[in-house]
Amino acid sequence: MKYYLFILTILFLFTACKPTSNIITSKNVTVKKGIYSLPVLGKNTILKVKKNQNEYTYQEVKSVPNVKKAPKLNDNNESDIVIENEDSNYLIEQIINTASYNLGIAYRGGGITKEGFDCSGLMYSTFKKFNISLPRSSYEMAEIGKLIATEKAKKGDLIFFINRGQKRINHVGMIVEVKSDEIKFIHSSTNGGVMISSLKEPYYEKTFKQINRIVE
Repeated sequence: MKYYLFILTILFLFTACKPTSNIITSKNVTVKKGIYSLPVLGKNTILKVKKNQNEYTYQEVKSVPNVKKAPKLNDNNESDIVIENEDSNYLIEQIINTASYNLGIAYRGGGITKEGFDCSGLMYSTFKKFNISLPRSSYEMAEIGKLIATEKAKKGDLIFFINRGQKRINHVGMIVEVKSDEIKFIHSSTNGGVMISSLKEPYYEKTFKQINRIVE
């Protein structure tokens, strides 16, 4: 009887000492269970885990290079229009550029598109892009704006002519360059389409009539 009581006591003690939960004794197991987190070695260091079956190993990866600061914005662009003197302004430069995009387009009576321009049509369509409304004919254009002496002409001014055999203004262009002894203008000519000519050319020197300022 005492023998059986001894055996029962031993079994009771063994059962009482049996753990009620699993004891984790390996770091690999803690990683697997999500209990253990990877150590942080620094903001520029990365650790990666390689899993081989149930084993986890750690490998240090090369430091992350410092991110370079973005360069400062450069506000000086080569394509910017530089206003060198008070005789020029941004709006006039843009009007001249717009007209110049049509260089080489053929002359077309009544034309106001890239399919062809007449002289007043080129001026009318160019200024219209900047919400500046001009009359449709060169004669009517000569009636608006401010009359300017030749020696005070500036880029953007309209220049008018009376072709031979005519009694009133019938041709218009826009001044694109003024030098001390020369005025150049863009216009649509019946002979060459949209082109740049000089007031020093004999034909235009003889047919020149006046200059009007539309944009101050």
